[in-house]
Amino acid sequence: MAARRDRVVAVEERLPETTSRSVSIIIPAYNEAPQLEGSLKKLFEDLPENSGIEVILSDGGSTDNTLAIARKYPCKILNSDIGRSRQMNSACRHANGEFLLFLHADSSLPDNWLNQVQSSPKWGFFPVKLSGKHWLLRVIERAINLRSRISRVATGDQGLYFSRSFFQALEGFPDIPIMEDIAISKRARKLSEPSIGQKPVVTSSRRWEQNGIIKTVLLMWGLRFAYWLGISPDRLYRIYQGP
Repeated sequence: MAARRDRVVAVEERLPETTSRSVSIIIPAYNEAPQLEGSLKKLFEDLPENSGIEVILSDGGSTDNTLAIARKYPCKILNSDIGRSRQMNSACRHANGEFLLFLHADSSLPDNWLNQVQSSPKWGFFPVKLSGKHWLLRVIERAINLRSRISRVATGDQGLYFSRSFFQALEGFPDIPIMEDIAISKRARKLSEPSIGQKPVVTSSRRWEQNGIIKTVLLMWGLRFAYWLGISPDRLYRIYQGP
């Protein structure tokens, strides 16, 4: 099936256009209302004053209160075809920042994130901390962080970021329904070593808690192994979504 061409429509823009913004934080969202309120509240509370940072929420057609929540904050809100890769690439075409930081709707940045991003020449990511209290989640996050440091490959919930020029050289995220974060990391590491932060992005552990910790770990490991074997991302996405 031929890939659909991105269709991007600006829904609402509450920040003035400038050419001097240092960082654009891009949040892809689809029906994220339960997590988004807390995430945006913390993000805007922590942003330094007069920092020139813009926040772009790229919505994939949410049917819950995602857009209503986003409108409560000084976000640039865009409407895109659904698909995390497409939503992020679409937002980049409307971003003003010299750096592009991709943040999941259920994640929070560490307090020193801006210094790390601005001091990185090309690209990088953060360690991850899962929000839940179960001891197995500590094992999982340590395994994720060790793997990403050794492999120099990050997942999307680790707050991937790129300089605009480097992101353009990579031609953005590949137009695939899953594993776009792995794919762009592998492409980036061939050209430049990543900068890896010391403090973690905190991300929701809801996926593990709702579906079962062991079951979710086995599923994710299996999907990554299948991707490494060359299985189509379209097929992997159907497996990930389930019946």
